[in-house]
Amino acid sequence: MNTVTVTPIRTEEDYQRALNRIDELLALNPEPYSELDDELDVLSTLVHTYEQEHHALPYPDPIDAIKYLMVENGWKNKDLGPLLGPKSRISEILNRKRYFTLQQIHNLHKHLGLPLEVFINEQTLGRV
Repeated sequence: MNTVTVTPIRTEEDYQRALNRIDELLALNPEPYSELDDELDVLSTLVHTYEQEHHALPYPDPIDAIKYLMVENGWKNKDLGPLLGPKSRISEILNRKRYFTLQQIHNLHKHLGLPLEVFINEQTLGRV
């Protein structure tokens, strides 16, 4: 049995090397639960952890995220009524004149699948 040594990802060079190895492993299409599959699993976990710390993407603006979902799904403002309330409230929120209540955040998270962090993060805390 060949043993592959996987090392921590501490630098950008380590990160690029790990990404290249992941590409190599994916091209080999390893059998599930094989040594190569295990290596792929460990490398993927290390890369994910490194990316969370060093390459984390900011959360989208909540209004932009909702408007994007509206366009993608062909929704009109009135379609958000069950989640946000009356038409006037929806308009105020989408025009950035009013921020979300906790209940509205819960509704959007639960029904649209938007992470809570979209609504509650360093950028949005200054708005409330």
